[in-house]
Amino acid sequence: MINAHTTVCCIIGDPVEHSLSPAMHNAAYAESGLNFAYVAFRVTDVQAAVAGIRALGIRGASVTIPHKLAVIPHLDRLDEVAEWIGSVNTIVNDGGVLTGMNTDGAGAVRALQEAGVELEDKNILMIGSGGAARAVALTLAGRAKVMRVQVLGVVEPEMEKLTHDLRYKGHVDTGWARLDPKSLAGYIATSDIVIHATPVGMSPSENETVVPKEMWRPSLPVMDIVYNPAETRLLREARAAGCRVIPGFEMLLNQGALQFEAWTGKPAPVAVMRAALEKGLGRK
Repeated sequence: MINAHTTVCCIIGDPVEHSLSPAMHNAAYAESGLNFAYVAFRVTDVQAAVAGIRALGIRGASVTIPHKLAVIPHLDRLDEVAEWIGSVNTIVNDGGVLTGMNTDGAGAVRALQEAGVELEDKNILMIGSGGAARAVALTLAGRAKVMRVQVLGVVEPEMEKLTHDLRYKGHVDTGWARLDPKSLAGYIATSDIVIHATPVGMSPSENETVVPKEMWRPSLPVMDIVYNPAETRLLREARAAGCRVIPGFEMLLNQGALQFEAWTGKPAPVAVMRAALEKGLGRK
């Protein structure tokens, strides 16, 4: 029951109407007997939103598209992982001191590993270059010892920075190119794993994809960080071609469990969080 003692957490982004994080986290709080509540805020003014988190004593915030880089100048500090990655998806408020963290990369790597995907010495094709792409790519480079990360996207400064950091921070072979249907088939053909990290295919634009279905090949591991719908067109067509698909649902679950633990100091009830997400996505 919400009362004057309830601790508030939230998600900030634009859009946030599709978010299943409130359902996932509120189920976890109830299961753990915590007087916490998690709400969603559509935010366009990042500076004002962060000031509000501080002023209102909001315990924690998830940060989603398009604010994962924009929040950084308004925080007091970054933890080691967020500083290294240069992207924040989690804010922890300790008495008005705001710390930026990043659980996206660890959540994605855990999802890939739980699906049995071998990562060491593999060639990764990363489609996208924003905050989530940075987190996943740099975590793969730093923790999973991949051999190469090829970045495709449309925002050249983002791609340049990501590949620079992969080379000099992650110490992996890398390169970037504009996302072009004419050359995409060649990149997919020479990749061991494909990770899609753009908003394309997210509800309500679930009929869109950046990869034509004829480019997929059997057994190729394909991950899409979009989780709503539960199976994007990209994953549906990849599955039909015989690919090994890892839905964004799994990354969302794992990164959310890490957030829960950062805000509460308690182990995350992962099974309950999974059930809440499955219900929200209409999965059986």
